[in-house]
Amino acid sequence: MKAIFVTYNQAFNDEIVEVLEQNGQRGFTRWNEVLGRGGVDGEPHYGNHAWPVYNQAVLSMLEDDKVASILAGLKEKDEQYPDLGLRAYVWDIENSI
Repeated sequence: MKAIFVTYNQAFNDEIVEVLEQNGQRGFTRWNEVLGRGGVDGEPHYGNHAWPVYNQAVLSMLEDDKVASILAGLKEKDEQYPDLGLRAYVWDIENSI
């Protein structure tokens, strides 16, 4: 089992859920109004008067065989709109209840 953590510009919200659903991934947890700044380039997303945009984040636990297709779908979205910012990270899940 894997965990995928995705941070993205709030404009991507529907598209991220769509990528999960298209790959048969039903469950996820989403955080709204996530603040942050990329480590390489891009504008800060602080939700204030100077930097009014917010990020959002999704965490989903999935079977190993779904990881590649979900990452490919997310990469496609990121490449379509590179200025918005989208990052995805995958972790191994050793145990769960």
